[in-house]
Amino acid sequence: MKKDETCIFVQPTASLKPFVKHYWLLKTAGNEAEVVRTVPKGMMSLVFHRGCRLLSVRENQFHPRAFLCGQEKSFADLKYQGSVNMIFVVFRPAGVKVFFPIPADRSAGVRLTAGDMQNKELLQLESDIANTEDDSLCIHLIERFLLKQLRPFGSYSQQNHNRLQTAIGMINSGVTRIARLAGAACLSTRQFNRIFCENVGTHPKEFSRIVRFQRALNILEKSKNLNLTQITCECGYYDQSHMIKEFRAISGYKPTEYLAICPPHSDYFG
Repeated sequence: MKKDETCIFVQPTASLKPFVKHYWLLKTAGNEAEVVRTVPKGMMSLVFHRGCRLLSVRENQFHPRAFLCGQEKSFADLKYQGSVNMIFVVFRPAGVKVFFPIPADRSAGVRLTAGDMQNKELLQLESDIANTEDDSLCIHLIERFLLKQLRPFGSYSQQNHNRLQTAIGMINSGVTRIARLAGAACLSTRQFNRIFCENVGTHPKEFSRIVRFQRALNILEKSKNLNLTQITCECGYYDQSHMIKEFRAISGYKPTEYLAICPPHSDYFG
């Protein structure tokens, strides 16, 4: 967002922290039309619009008032005019499944509404958020909803969650070989791919690409004097041309073009 903007990050209560990274409140002021580009973050979000809604340029379609946003594979251009007032519930990579009993990969690249998921409690929360101006009360309502939706782990689900946490931690540190990740999770490659997709919302190979891109943004944010050759090595790209190709596929820009347009920031590692 480019015009008068306020961003507030709120930490979840302790019992939700293993599954929710943070709540993000975004507000802008003004009436000029703006187009912003978003990039894949590696995390799913529950989104509430309290002001003007965003228009997806590619689809020429306005976002719903509230929706579960699945994993994205590429960039998207969003247009808005007027004041934006949004609340995001940003889930950790394998956090959505404990609240919504649907395969997370069903939502990949789409926006699921309460109606799509046949979730009456979410529909009521959408109405409550739309009619509540107090931000703190909105967060309270969201947490109450999430705590009610939170499903207890069975032994199998707990085991799979722990396995995924091991694999995600390895991906965060730069490991990308599927066979090695599956071995660390004590699963066959086929089992690992299936469980990962159902819980994280995308294939582990695709997730690794996004995390590597987010790692590059994080390094660029912290060490602005590094050149592209150093970033290529730090992030495990094969070579500089591979890094440029991946940046363009994920963000629509070459690294130098991306840095000229906006300061680097990683939502995943931030």
